[in-house]
Amino acid sequence: MAKRDFYQILGTARDASDEEMKKAYRSQAMKLHPDRNPGDAKAEAAFKELNEAYDVLKDPEKRAAYDRYGHAAFEQGGGPGGFSQGGFGGGGAGGFEDIFDAMFGGGRGGQRGGGGGRASGRGNDLRTAIEITLEDAFAGTRKTIRVATSVACEACTGSGAEGGNANAQTCGTCQGQGKVRAQQGFFLIERTCPTCNGSGRTIKNPCKVCQGGGRVQRERTLNVQVPAGVEDGTRIRLTGEGEAGLRGAPSGDLYVDVSVKQHPLFQRDGANIYVRVPLRMTQAALGAAVDVPSIDGAKQRVTIPAGTQTGDQFRLRGKGFAMLRSAARGDMYVQVSVETPQNLSAKQRELLEQFEGEASKGGKSSPEHEGFFAKVKDFFDGLGGR
Repeated sequence: MAKRDFYQILGTARDASDEEMKKAYRSQAMKLHPDRNPGDAKAEAAFKELNEAYDVLKDPEKRAAYDRYGHAAFEQGGGPGGFSQGGFGGGGAGGFEDIFDAMFGGGRGGQRGGGGGRASGRGNDLRTAIEITLEDAFAGTRKTIRVATSVACEACTGSGAEGGNANAQTCGTCQGQGKVRAQQGFFLIERTCPTCNGSGRTIKNPCKVCQGGGRVQRERTLNVQVPAGVEDGTRIRLTGEGEAGLRGAPSGDLYVDVSVKQHPLFQRDGANIYVRVPLRMTQAALGAAVDVPSIDGAKQRVTIPAGTQTGDQFRLRGKGFAMLRSAARGDMYVQVSVETPQNLSAKQRELLEQFEGEASKGGKSSPEHEGFFAKVKDFFDGLGGR
C-alpha cells in the first residue's frame, strides 16, 4: 500500500508554519494516543503514522528533502531520523543523509541531527518511553528506566585494541573518511565503510572481548528527571546517554517519550485543569458551599450561588499547571452539572409535587422554561391562523 502524504496525515497545508504543524500534531496525538484507545488497532496504526509524519516535517532539513523527493527521500537505509523501520536505533548511513548531501553538497562530516548515523563512528540515538500520572506531571517526578544499549568495552577502554593499546592505521578502503560513495542513478549514495565500520581506522590487534568495535551490549539503569508541567507526548533528550560510539567516538543521545495517564477526576487543557462537580438540584437552586479537590491534593472551597445552572463554571486562579520555562501558572475550572433526583422517597415526592404545584401557577423561578413554552404557544397559534 502506498504511503499517505505526510501533510495530509497532519491535516496541514504544505506551506504550514512550524507552529501550525505542532498544533495539528498535538491535537491529533491527543485523540489517537493508545492510552485513550485501548485495543483499537486502527487508532494505534494511525498514531504511528502521525508520529512518522511529524518526525519528518518538524525538522527543516528533512522537510526540505521530503518536499523535493517525497517518500523516496527516506527509503534508503532506514526510516526518518536514522531509526530503522523495524524499530529504534537502526544504524548505517544512507537515506536522508545521502539526499541531503546531493541537495546541499554534503560536508557535515557525520554530524547527524536527531538520527543515529555512524559516518564518524558516533553512536546511534535511542528512544524509549515512560508513563506517568497526572499528579506526576503537575509536580514533576524522577523515573528510573532500564535501557539495553552498547557501552564502552571495559577490556580495551573503548579503543577496540587488545589491552587498550591502539595501533591504528588509516583505512585503505575509505582513506580515513569512514564512508564510501557510489553513484546510483539520480542519487549519490553514501554508506558506512564496511571495512572500518565508519571509524576511518583499522586495528592490527583487535580486542577479543568486543572484536575491535570498542563497545559491548549491556543493560543500563538511568534516572530521568521529568519537569513539572510536562505534557502528554513530550520528548526528553538525554545527551550522550544513547549507544556508545565506535572505538571512542561520541555517544548518541537517548530520547524519552512521556505519556500521561488519564485521571478519574481531572482533565487537562494546556496549563489549565478542569474538574466536573455534580450538584443536587436543591444545592443549585438554594446555593451551597462545596469542597472540591485540586491536583496538588488540597481542598478548595467553592461557593455556589443560588440559581446555578448546568454548564456554569467557577475559576480558581493559579491552581493549574506550571508553564514550562515560565513562572506563570494555569487556572483550575470547576464545571457544574445539576443532577435530577432519582429513587425518591414518599416524602421527597410529596415535597416536589408541592413545589411543582406552586411553580405551575406562574412566576419567575424557571424563566428559561417559561420563555420556551411561551414561544411554543405562539408557534402553534401562528399555525392555527393559516
